[in-house]
Amino acid sequence: MKGSRECCMHHPQKRIQYELNRVHCHQPTRMLSFSPKAILEASPPSFQPYLRLIRFDKPIGTMLLLWPCTWSIALAAVPGSLPDARLLALFGAGAFFMRGAGCIINDMWDKDFDKKVERTKLRPLASGELTHFQALVFLASQLSISLGILLQLNTYSILLGAASMILVILYPLAKRYTYWPQVVLGVTLNWGVLLAWSALRGGLEWPVGPLYLACVLHTIFYDTIYSHQDKYDDMLIGVKSTALKLGKKTKPYLAGFSAVMLSCLTATGIMCDHTWPYFAGVGLTGAHLLYQLYTVDLNNPDDCAATFRAHSKLGFILFLGIVLGNLLREENSTPSELPKLQTTTGAESSL
Repeated sequence: MKGSRECCMHHPQKRIQYELNRVHCHQPTRMLSFSPKAILEASPPSFQPYLRLIRFDKPIGTMLLLWPCTWSIALAAVPGSLPDARLLALFGAGAFFMRGAGCIINDMWDKDFDKKVERTKLRPLASGELTHFQALVFLASQLSISLGILLQLNTYSILLGAASMILVILYPLAKRYTYWPQVVLGVTLNWGVLLAWSALRGGLEWPVGPLYLACVLHTIFYDTIYSHQDKYDDMLIGVKSTALKLGKKTKPYLAGFSAVMLSCLTATGIMCDHTWPYFAGVGLTGAHLLYQLYTVDLNNPDDCAATFRAHSKLGFILFLGIVLGNLLREENSTPSELPKLQTTTGAESSL
């Protein structure tokens, strides 16, 4: 037994599997579960590193990528109707595969950094479970599926979506050169807001501007809290973040970001001639952010992680407000601020 354990220590993949099996052996038998974590644990051992590479067992990243897209789809919907179910499904699948691709690209850039951070040192590339080439091949599969999804949209949206790859590839480098990588993340992660709007309307219109800015600020808010988990490791290895930049002034800055975010959401609602459920959703969103600012302990990594995960609930609250608000809008209401685009009719027929 001892010899087997020593053998495992010399092989990274076996070592990780040994540690996982050791933990599982001490856990009580559980009922059948279809949670992402349970699915990962039940999958073939040789495939588990690939699932962990795309954070399959941590769906919060996919949801934070998806919710802004759903807000945009619901806001761009025809007054008095529900959001386009086909588009919601397409963007749901796209969020899953593009989030996976983003994780792979991030880990390929950050492998050496990840080895030095307690929270990330067991990631498949950092631990040696997967090689760079294996990750590259898996990345190609994720991007190929994502491209197939993108090609279901109109031409304007295809070109707009393709442009986002520059940001996806370059984002991991931001933390090396600026203390504001969360801004770059916000611009990158919320590109789907623009994409979803153009998929329905055939192009970009004025209300999507403040909506996009609100989503970028939202990302800066929750990812700054998230980055406080690693601030001590980041200082040691030279990685930059808003957590390090803002330090003890983090909460006042986050209060300012959230105030501008809520103002932008309010402006979007006014420009779209929305009804009271929408503004109620914005109010509840503001209350949620205020509660987090008051309660989060930025020096407690577990509390930062829990606060970060709670933003998926916030996404649902605002989405529900948008949907209910749109159902109350009159079918013939067309905000005067929306410019008429000649491409709209053609885009609708292409969907």
